[in-house]
Amino acid sequence: MSELVGSVRQTPPKKRRPKALERLFQRKSTIAFLMAMPLILVIFGLVAYPAAYAVYLSMLNKGMDQFVGFDNFVFLFGRDTFWMVVRQSVVFAVTAVIFKSIIGFVVAHLVHNIPAKGQRKWRGMLLIPWVIPPAMSTLAWLWLFDPSYSAFNWILAEFGVAPVPWTGNTDWARFSVILVNIWVGAPFFMIMYLAALKSVPEQLFEAASIDGANWWQRIWYITLPMMRNIISITVLFSLIVTFANFDIVRVLTSGGPLDGTHVFATWAFERGIISGDIPLGATISLFMVPILGIAAIFILRDINKRGNEA
Repeated sequence: MSELVGSVRQTPPKKRRPKALERLFQRKSTIAFLMAMPLILVIFGLVAYPAAYAVYLSMLNKGMDQFVGFDNFVFLFGRDTFWMVVRQSVVFAVTAVIFKSIIGFVVAHLVHNIPAKGQRKWRGMLLIPWVIPPAMSTLAWLWLFDPSYSAFNWILAEFGVAPVPWTGNTDWARFSVILVNIWVGAPFFMIMYLAALKSVPEQLFEAASIDGANWWQRIWYITLPMMRNIISITVLFSLIVTFANFDIVRVLTSGGPLDGTHVFATWAFERGIISGDIPLGATISLFMVPILGIAAIFILRDINKRGNEA
């Protein structure tokens, strides 16, 4: 009997094939997507839905009870103030970003050459303008530009220079807004460029020095090529933030004098909230999207091109 039992082959149990749902949850991409899902929902709630709702509002009349299609866009195209705001927004953003980039690059090199023990102190002090909320720091600048008690005009008076209407004249008001934006944003460029400088191998500079390269040649042929991607990303990020800037212009000039310093964000607020025409305000704000989209395409395409070449 025992021999008969031993001769019977024990068939191993068949392995159960995982179902499609189980295979799906075993993929790393699925796990990564599920872990990112809360952030995706937050982005959708704070960005995608408001953007879609702004598009919907831009196609309504002032009373928000009738669909008018693209009439709000046609209305803006026919207004001189709109084209003035377009020019001012572009000039404001491009000028401020250029100067912030140059100042940040220079200051980053100066801090980079400071001994390691003193760098932390200087980095902390130079980051203060960027850490302070812009609306709060702009209030201090507003006092400095005050037409009656301006600290700047007091200094100019000591040298016999006539008072400057910092916020009372259109050209000076534009200069003042750009100056404050540069003061607030330059530290961000500085800290980004400083981090990029830390990643450049010192051996490259040593080899260039041995070959007889001067200071300018080391920057042009080593520093700039190694930092180019960081510079592009920083410029793109700052361009988006500067173009959509609201608090500095609103606190300093409120768009005046005579709408001379309005940018898209402040003019959209003026027309949409203060004047009560929310659809028109939404229409104005939407014009930032194609302009920034074009800038992003050119900058990111340049980054991808360099990445493919590498």
